[in-house]
Amino acid sequence: MIRLPTAALLALIATSASAFEAQFLDTSEAFLGNPHDVKLSADGTRLYVSDVDNDQVAILDAASLKRLAAFGRDEQNGTHDIDLGPDGRMYVADTHNHRIAIYVLDGDSGRLVGEIRGGFSKPEGVLVAPDGRVYVTGAGSGNILLFQDGEAIAEQGGLSAPHDVAFAPNGDIWVADAGNDRMLRLAPDLRALGELSGPAYGFRGPRYLDVAPDGTLIVADKYSHAIKVVAADGRLRGVIGGDGAGRGPGKFRTPEGVALRGDTVWLSDSGNDRIVRYRLRW
Repeated sequence: MIRLPTAALLALIATSASAFEAQFLDTSEAFLGNPHDVKLSADGTRLYVSDVDNDQVAILDAASLKRLAAFGRDEQNGTHDIDLGPDGRMYVADTHNHRIAIYVLDGDSGRLVGEIRGGFSKPEGVLVAPDGRVYVTGAGSGNILLFQDGEAIAEQGGLSAPHDVAFAPNGDIWVADAGNDRMLRLAPDLRALGELSGPAYGFRGPRYLDVAPDGTLIVADKYSHAIKVVAADGRLRGVIGGDGAGRGPGKFRTPEGVALRGDTVWLSDSGNDRIVRYRLRW
């Protein structure tokens, strides 16, 4: 783990409503290959990382960012997203195998026990609802599907390389419609409700996201090399990075993954093969 002097870590970005603060905390060592989305364990002690170039789920200590273990390398091909179901199972977007792989976790290892296929290609996003239904985005097929008991029961098409999917506090669905440079809001049954797009946000390939309890979106905007924070009412609250690709506090190279808990956010700085951790206030 690498730390920098506190004085060098604080960025203040003024918005129309209030100040947004992003304090760089630390970064992982260089052992990941193009990490994408990240997911915290239920108890917050483990960070599960989609380790794309290594075709596996890597497990980090969430506090120290030290590598603990990895699994799935003999079974996965292009690991892009991870979610945990209400039954404790892990659902993995196994992109180049065109499936969602399902694992039972045993400590810091996983055992493949099932899969979801059909109606999508190159899945890059997966979200498991509290009732066990599963949302899947097909980056290759330009759609999002809702599965129940392994069968597709709803679909929204017309998307372009959709990536992450996450719940809003009221149960609506946010989808990163990456190829269309927008965040799309859907009802739980996948009816379109609205979108965030245009110059006010300047999205350039938004990839993965997380949603705060108050509805604030934290979005990894890949090709602007930035993390964008959008309030529940649609106002852009702040940006980390965004002034060109780089490495260091407030700098990213094609960021992808986001996991938020409390005021702490874990981010995949994918082009720099690392995970970084920030403290946010808005």
